[in-house]
Amino acid sequence: MLKQLKILVIVLFVAAAGFFYRTVLIQHGVHILRVLISKGVLPMSDKDYHQILRLGNVTSRTISPSHVLQQGDGVLFVETTDRMEEPALVLCSIESAARAYPDRPVVFFMKGLDDVVTEDDEEKARQRFPTLSPYKNVYFFPLRLQELFTDTPFLAWYKKIDPSREIHWTHVKSDACRFAMIWKYGGIYMDTDVISIRPIPEDNFLAAQSDTITSSAVFGLSRRHPLSWEFMENFVENYRGHVWGHQGPGVFTRVVYKYCGRLRFTSVDHLKCANVSYFHNERFYPIAYPSWRKYFEVWKDLPTFSNSYALHLWNYMNKERKFMMVGSNALLEHLYQQYCPRTYGSLVQNVTAHH
Repeated sequence: MLKQLKILVIVLFVAAAGFFYRTVLIQHGVHILRVLISKGVLPMSDKDYHQILRLGNVTSRTISPSHVLQQGDGVLFVETTDRMEEPALVLCSIESAARAYPDRPVVFFMKGLDDVVTEDDEEKARQRFPTLSPYKNVYFFPLRLQELFTDTPFLAWYKKIDPSREIHWTHVKSDACRFAMIWKYGGIYMDTDVISIRPIPEDNFLAAQSDTITSSAVFGLSRRHPLSWEFMENFVENYRGHVWGHQGPGVFTRVVYKYCGRLRFTSVDHLKCANVSYFHNERFYPIAYPSWRKYFEVWKDLPTFSNSYALHLWNYMNKERKFMMVGSNALLEHLYQQYCPRTYGSLVQNVTAHH
């Protein structure tokens, strides 16, 4: 009996040791894979990556854009540079979206962010942005361009492009990302100089920037909507990266004109084009680009923007590096106070700390 018990103990010990070494080796292998994938050395789909993590018996729950955005109702932002210290306007844009869409995931894809594949990773990324971390519907994921462009018309274009010869490369790749992201995930795309003031009532929409130009700063389409694919094809087939706006508003404008010709509004009510809603420019551009400085001016009577869902602040036009100044009483300060109060509060604390 004693001999049998000893044999049983030895068998259990060997089995436990085998399981331990197997688990350690697998987890070590998973860690190596995570590093390779996060660096872009080993492109892999979210689905396959999820399966590998499960094999590794990772204790922290895995998380991915595909999982967070599975309902196709996310609000998407993108940072295509390696910048990790985001200016207040970017933080305000994301915070305002999180407040306007509390029941939707708000996802910020950042090129400079590495290795977000578990909830622990995502929480660490969240802590980088204290004004956004209280909003539990805000998520941060790395932007992996080759993975994003896989299975789209962009992949061949991206592999042959020479960024060093592109004069608008940061903006051109941002244009490409928004098309691919909406194709892959669906939802609403917004530039990081757009302040949300109320929910957009339509899921599938485009918007006028002016009487002749269709906006690229805000649009919404369901996952794998045929218009998204057409935008990507038009982008590649008509590529002229040296022409400012040709790959952004130019793509939207060309496709809208193809289907609907010159659209003319008789009121602020939306029109229909290619089976999606087409919004009046008042919805996002109540202050047109020649007047962009008005956001930095003091108004005698503050506008209500009652016809607008969000406000595009024309950050590219801001060559003078104007910014929201605490205590200025400018229109932009009032917008920060109302629509991104945590961002505004942080700026107030910074000013107080330096006095």
